[in-house]
Amino acid sequence: MAGTVRPVVLITGASSGIGEAVAERFAVDSPRRWRLLLAGRDQERLEAVVRRMGGAGLLGDLGESAGVERLAEQALEREGRVDVLVAAAGIGWAGPFTEMPGAAVERLVAVNLTGVVQLVRLLLPGMVERGVGRVVLISSMAGCVGVANEAVYAATKGGLSAFAESLRYELAGTRVRVTTVLPGAVDTPFFAHRGAPYHRDLPRPVPARRVADVVWRAVVHGRDDDKFVPAWLEAPARVRGAAPGFFRAMAKRFG
Repeated sequence: MAGTVRPVVLITGASSGIGEAVAERFAVDSPRRWRLLLAGRDQERLEAVVRRMGGAGLLGDLGESAGVERLAEQALEREGRVDVLVAAAGIGWAGPFTEMPGAAVERLVAVNLTGVVQLVRLLLPGMVERGVGRVVLISSMAGCVGVANEAVYAATKGGLSAFAESLRYELAGTRVRVTTVLPGAVDTPFFAHRGAPYHRDLPRPVPARRVADVVWRAVVHGRDDDKFVPAWLEAPARVRGAAPGFFRAMAKRFG
């Protein structure tokens, strides 16, 4: 994104994991190139990230409608606009769906899907009005192929991908771009927070900075597509789309 005015970048989930790595990627790019707004729920961790990266910290919980509205209001009050939204906040839950508490379902859908959609709803009109903007949604490979014992998590991420694709049709002819980033396993505290360690052989967890690099390139180059991390994950996603029966059989056999 070019221009004499520094673009304002709002990154959710910036207090840890992928969000923190994205904040660092933008911070090291050039302190004078971006104006960073870093959002998170953990005040202590968020303050530590802000001290390291610069920018401004905004407390916000995407799992509550009031929290989403407050986050958007804080961002607009502080900077007057948001040019780039990186929606990196997300939570997980692992276990049989038949054993999943109702409250956990509601929380997962609220944080991973509803809150993101509502935040985009509040910020996208300004981007369209100004004639330029970037929206980057952190989806997941799970949203493409489904994963046993992560049914609701996969559903929320699949919902983000469908939301992004629909927005691309609506925004055709504008200079607002929508990118979905679909990582496999990422080496972050995510698995510890969900209460179940990562146990699969493939894909192997990648560093969060690899995802952050993809996000940064998408913003800088105005990508309007899906980006898999690592890139080879696009192949099984395409097999799933072209031959779902074959893919399902292989997934059951090899996990």
